[in-house]
Amino acid sequence: MTPEQELFRFLEDRFTCAQSCTECARACALRASLVEPDGPKEQELVRRKGIMCAEVCDATCRMLSEQAGLDEAGMRVQLEWCRDVCLECADVFDDHPGAQDSAKACRECAQACTDFMATLR
Repeated sequence: MTPEQELFRFLEDRFTCAQSCTECARACALRASLVEPDGPKEQELVRRKGIMCAEVCDATCRMLSEQAGLDEAGMRVQLEWCRDVCLECADVFDDHPGAQDSAKACRECAQACTDFMATLR
């Protein structure tokens, strides 16, 4: 693979990950908004995890979208954080009726982060 092809692939993978983070952030924010703020303890957990996941995914997307030179170590830390938060959130959503699509978006984002980390040195 030529250096130009490697760069193109890197940017394409980076965009795919950012897009997945955006989808997850949207799904988590929507799920969190559908839960009663003063509801039972289980609903409060869904709301808190959804908000946290939306914020982490949004921050990860912004980091991936920046054109400034990012160091790979910092990028890896953010991607690992995003992956871990997404998986935690998906587990919580699994136990909440009607949240299966949101759980799926979280798992897809976690996988996109994992896949993109594999392209980093």
